[in-house]
Amino acid sequence: MHEFLQRTLEGLLEAGPYALIGLGLTLSFGVLRRINLAFGATALLAAYVGSWLHVRWGLPALGVCLAVIGTTVLVGFYVEWVCFENIDDSASSMRRQSNVLASLDAKEASVMAASFALWMQLEQLAVNFQPNHLHPFPDFSTHSNVDWGSFSLRPDRLSVFVFSGVLISAVALWLHQSRTGLGLRALSSSHTAAQICGMNVSQLRYIGTTLSCALCGIASCAVLSMDGQVTPMFGMWVLLKGLTCALIGGLASVRGVLGGAMLLGVTESHAQHMWGPMGRDAATWGLLLLALMTQTGQFSYRLNRRQGAQNE
Repeated sequence: MHEFLQRTLEGLLEAGPYALIGLGLTLSFGVLRRINLAFGATALLAAYVGSWLHVRWGLPALGVCLAVIGTTVLVGFYVEWVCFENIDDSASSMRRQSNVLASLDAKEASVMAASFALWMQLEQLAVNFQPNHLHPFPDFSTHSNVDWGSFSLRPDRLSVFVFSGVLISAVALWLHQSRTGLGLRALSSSHTAAQICGMNVSQLRYIGTTLSCALCGIASCAVLSMDGQVTPMFGMWVLLKGLTCALIGGLASVRGVLGGAMLLGVTESHAQHMWGPMGRDAATWGLLLLALMTQTGQFSYRLNRRQGAQNE
């Protein structure tokens, strides 16, 4: 029983960076309605830039983190400009009750394909920029654990978890209390209504993109500073973990992301203990598949109810 609780506690502490990535994806997918498959590649390229500045120019850890966050935002602007700048929201604004991953029209599908192409472009750019497999990153990890009763905790992961919880709460409060946050929530419901109310839709989009990418950059720094290195698989890792947390927690729920991250962390911790690294990866893919099936089922149920009401 003690070992089970220890694994559960370790999984909960893993949820910190997962939640930050999931929150960034929630803002992009759920609030801005951007199916941005280049989200992970954006983080990868920014991490490679930070590693290069650290190794080549000896930039200190704080400077590296700021460079990673800034690069993530700039690359996010590039993706927004290439893929989403001229997208016609008139059709999608009439389907706000449907699932964001379903009922895509032809133009939305082409935009998603464009983001996939940018994913490949950014990933190839990062690999050509830094050809080696392993790249050093400022290491903040601690190898000594803190005892809490009969349990053992890693201080770095505990700090990241607390920081993530505070940051997610602050973002949720900002979205509900500030005028800009209200504008973003209105934008997620209806672009047309937001324009009629006199809101600057273009400005709100870039504010949302900035916040989403900045959270992704902060999460990247948190993860890489505990690992001390970055590999070409980091981009896929970011997209997979973030999408799983966001779907479990609900793409329209900021606070739900933390719950999704905790479930993912605990499941991975127990899966790795029982079946090793491959079991951990299989558990992640299994949760993602289950979340996608649940989202699709909810969409089908709502669609059938609307069709039934129209027939009546």
